[in-house]
Amino acid sequence: MGASTLVAVRHVSKQFANGTIAVRDVNLDLARGEFVSLLGPSGCGKSTLLRMIAGLGEPSVGTIDWATLGHDSRGRQARELGFVFQDPTLMPWATALDNVILPLKLCGTNKGEAQARGAEMLALVGLKGFEKSYPRELSGGMKMRVSIARALVTHPKILLMDEPFAALDEITRHKLNDDLLRLWEANRFTAVFVTHSVFESVYLSQRIVVMAARPGRVMADLRVEATYPRDDLFRTSADYAHWCRIASEKLKEAISA
Repeated sequence: MGASTLVAVRHVSKQFANGTIAVRDVNLDLARGEFVSLLGPSGCGKSTLLRMIAGLGEPSVGTIDWATLGHDSRGRQARELGFVFQDPTLMPWATALDNVILPLKLCGTNKGEAQARGAEMLALVGLKGFEKSYPRELSGGMKMRVSIARALVTHPKILLMDEPFAALDEITRHKLNDDLLRLWEANRFTAVFVTHSVFESVYLSQRIVVMAARPGRVMADLRVEATYPRDDLFRTSADYAHWCRIASEKLKEAISA
């Protein structure tokens, strides 16, 4: 494992009990501080791979190794990560602040510190003043901001995101893409982002890992040679269109493979 590598995926395959091979022989290095998108059609194993990296499932074959691991309150090795699901998965009976500080409560952080850190994180995602709001009082985009704040409140080394903006309208999606990049540039966690969208993957990423389905496997690892920060001017630039064309071609090759 190289000095810059945070997670190394080696010859990973996943076969479910019904015989379906979701992922086959995937090799992937995730470097510290980089932004990587997993791009591919439905059924190509993107979410399965993401969940295995998170420890929410085990490979049938192969290994997923971490360069550095912290320890939880019981002395067990802990993967220092945050996970954002496609659905915000908020507790409906809890306020935005209480939802955000849940991971801190679970790891034994005292109440005062947890609330201060939670309020700070809500402010960073643009929800200052909504600490006492309940999920039913928030829009879809606001609920997703709470989910992102909850994932980042522990200051993880890696943020895993499973199509978090897929159900949102285009305007909200663009705004959250911008906010996510702002948070990433400020904190430089490793980001792994699952998406079906070529346009979203190019806008966000330093690297795009293109996957094919049945079985899920890596077909291309594309480095997007475009500078940051990225904004609305980048979205309408020739450079953006150029990388979208390249990513689209790689995705078409993966779909027909």
